[in-house]
Amino acid sequence: MTDIPLGDRAAPAPTIEPSLQRVMGPWLLLLFIVGDILGTGIYALTGQVAKQVGGVVWLPFLVAFVVALITAFSYLELVTKYPRAAGAALYTHKAFGIHFITFIVAFAVMCSGITSASTASRAFAANMSTAFDLGLSGGIGITMLALGFMAVVAIVNFRGVGESVKANVVLTCVELTGLLIIIFIGFWAIAGGKGDVSRVLEFKTGVDGSLIWPVIAATTLAFFAMVGFEDSVNMAEECQNPAGIFPKVLLAGLGITGLIYVLVSISAITLVAPDKLGEGETPLLQVVQAGAPNFPFGIFGFITMFAVANSALINMLMASRLVYGMSREGVLPLILGKVHAKRHTPYIAIGFTTLLAFALIGFVGGVPALGGTTALLLLCVFTVVNIAVLVLRRDKVGHSHFRTPSIVAVLGALSCAFLAGPWTGRDPIQYKIAGVLIGVGIALWLVTVMVNRRMGVAPSAPSDAADDPLHVSGPVN
Repeated sequence: MTDIPLGDRAAPAPTIEPSLQRVMGPWLLLLFIVGDILGTGIYALTGQVAKQVGGVVWLPFLVAFVVALITAFSYLELVTKYPRAAGAALYTHKAFGIHFITFIVAFAVMCSGITSASTASRAFAANMSTAFDLGLSGGIGITMLALGFMAVVAIVNFRGVGESVKANVVLTCVELTGLLIIIFIGFWAIAGGKGDVSRVLEFKTGVDGSLIWPVIAATTLAFFAMVGFEDSVNMAEECQNPAGIFPKVLLAGLGITGLIYVLVSISAITLVAPDKLGEGETPLLQVVQAGAPNFPFGIFGFITMFAVANSALINMLMASRLVYGMSREGVLPLILGKVHAKRHTPYIAIGFTTLLAFALIGFVGGVPALGGTTALLLLCVFTVVNIAVLVLRRDKVGHSHFRTPSIVAVLGALSCAFLAGPWTGRDPIQYKIAGVLIGVGIALWLVTVMVNRRMGVAPSAPSDAADDPLHVSGPVN
């Protein structure tokens, strides 16, 4: 099987670049995963989910967790089998060997990360304006503040994965604190006889009287809050013993976040009625006001600000590593795979993804539309990954790795494909946004092919290097 998707270079062997540093142990990886999943989704989408299903707001988050968990098993087999930075795109190429599909998968994942980070940047700017009473109600003020924040994210990213992950540790602790405050306030109020616990079992029926379809529609939105676990596979080259630590750490991270989401949802719906919870863009602040009116709201606003900041950092970290990995695989121009000699970070890829984020910050949709589109793109990617794990059973590697039951991969492919379909009640605007993004991806793929041809890239014969799952175009520390 070919090691580089668009073909090895017919020209002389590529110059050896510095390698990425293996600085992430199990605890840093766990915090990376938890911090990546938590963030903008749960802080902003709880109310929107409640509008669709009523009191059982916890149920769509639980269903989304189960679907994500099933797909995580497929990712575990693939990341321990091929612990390299390219993630889903690498698995797609190894399974199907179709350059166009490989590129579109890579583009979809990268685009979802950058778009989410851009949205988080604007949310950070808006929360900062509110917390510090800056008076930036919108327009150029919020945009400039968001651009400045994204520049800071790029600097932290450039400094190195060690610095980035350490920053993630702090920010993850902050956002966890915010969610634990919600859980504590909720259960303290319940113990004191406040709120209405009976709401947690109340369904909001659809126009046809159905109980199931509203939950399915809400799950397509709640799934945005569960994505992020797949980003961790792009950090495989910077993890210590990835084949050994990924299974336990990834499953633990998903379990922790799933439990937190359910408890936050129960606390929220007990204290605030579903219709009211769905008003505005700060549902959890309403919970604080209802359950602990004397709690300093400014502090919680500050926590929310840093929660979305963590989402931006993690998504940009993922996107730059994905671009780096795809460049090393030959799907993107070779210059994007350069590693800084001193910082050991993919600085060209960081600059490229940051520029894309700058362009998006000035024009992004609301959280429901953007979050639903992100989930839609990733559900399509997850469908491909679940199929790829079955196809790649024929590809044997020379080391032990995790193996998911075949039935789990089949269920993962079916559930993800089902949730991506229009029959779920998904807002049509999400398909329009996704269609535009894929159209941009196709145009970019054509440009990449032409550039590679001018640079002398040609199809190659299968490489023995493909048998080495740790192989990159350079030494590994």
